Amino acid sequence: MTSTEDQPDWKELDKNHYLFTDHKDLHTKRARIITRADGVYIYDDQDNQILDGMSGLWCVNVGYGREELVDAASKQMRKLPYYNSFFQCSHPPAIELAALLQEVSPPQFNRVFFAGSGSESNDTVVRMVRRYWDLRGMPERQTIISRHNAYHGSTVAAASLSGMAAAHKQGGLPIPGIVHVDQPYWFGSDRTLTPNELGLAAARSLEDKIKELGADKVAAFIGEPIQGAGGVIIPPDSYWPEIQRICDTYDILLVSDEVITGFGRLGEWFGAEYYGTRPDLMSFAKGVTSGYLPLGGVMVSDRVADVLIDKGGEFAHGYTYSGHPSTCAVAIANIRMIQRENLIPRIKNDIGPYLQKAFHTLADHPIVGETRMVGLMGALELVKNKDTMQRFGEDQGAGTVCRDILTNNGLVMRAVGDTMITAPPFVLRHSQADELVEKARRCLDLTQKALLPARGR
Repeated sequence: MTSTEDQPDWKELDKNHYLFTDHKDLHTKRARIITRADGVYIYDDQDNQILDGMSGLWCVNVGYGREELVDAASKQMRKLPYYNSFFQCSHPPAIELAALLQEVSPPQFNRVFFAGSGSESNDTVVRMVRRYWDLRGMPERQTIISRHNAYHGSTVAAASLSGMAAAHKQGGLPIPGIVHVDQPYWFGSDRTLTPNELGLAAARSLEDKIKELGADKVAAFIGEPIQGAGGVIIPPDSYWPEIQRICDTYDILLVSDEVITGFGRLGEWFGAEYYGTRPDLMSFAKGVTSGYLPLGGVMVSDRVADVLIDKGGEFAHGYTYSGHPSTCAVAIANIRMIQRENLIPRIKNDIGPYLQKAFHTLADHPIVGETRMVGLMGALELVKNKDTMQRFGEDQGAGTVCRDILTNNGLVMRAVGDTMITAPPFVLRHSQADELVEKARRCLDLTQKALLPARGR
């Protein structure tokens, strides 16, 4: 590392030039500058070690510092750093990755369309499902149904699919032809129904919406197997079977957004397999390269692909970086690493159950209303009153307070309102799982003292 005297003032440069979310806040708080990482830990410019309980942004699944992925990128960049997939061209990395994705995907998927991110992938979904119905002679089937509080990306179409009210207010969204129905969020409801009753009711809001619009106007339903950025909303067991029934009954395409859950997060290759659904399309990104380079895509079932190929001619859609050779090379190495190291069975049978058991011990904390976790994807709900499950006031910003305390004490968890979420790397060891839970408990104590000082002493 260079000496302190030689280093730029990263915080000042960031404040003046790097425009991202919360940019006004950064003028006063300033950004935390992350300079390096190894395994499950990140390090800031003061060399503080922080356990990354969010795998970057749900993506660094195989952990940091994996030289095999770096070597795959370097080797490909020297050979063919870039070429496009237009004009009837292709190249070996994209072809090999497409075949490998077919190998690890459910049997209905034999083809893939590559993009550069999860947002681009879900934009592709919008174009593809509407094109599918047009080619089948039903161009009026345009409407795509999503869920309130869903997250499918930040581009205009993907943010429209998302059910985030704050984002919609800022961008005049959603665009026409996208509507939203209930989410299966039991803790966020009034809890007068049992979880399975709530799951059925949320699923049947889809059927109600189809009937309201007319099935002949509806193209698809899109959902994350577990809602991620919405707060790790784990649906009751009754939910996905009912969604599948409804899609089958009304001949609606089912789209599984696997941007977070794909490539092992739940202990199966894809979340659709965990919940036993049969999607027609699966969007993916993040874990396909473990975040080492940006890549996204859509797995396309034979039902859809055959129509696009046999009847469609040119699909007027694509990206400069679709099937980027260097990115595809990293994805191939990443998937082979996941296979070789048996990381997905490890989540299902070892580190997943181990972390779940430890994480659920936090449910006894005075300001925790609920803990939940599947695979390596979990959440806890902050409450002011454990007996009544009363939330903290919005002006208290409990989630933000807790998040900052966590980071300052060596653990990254994300705040979604007053829901604290975690999704650590697949290579997390038992001792590191213990560290995660121990730090979380200690920081919950500090959060309680900050928000309820009279009780916290």
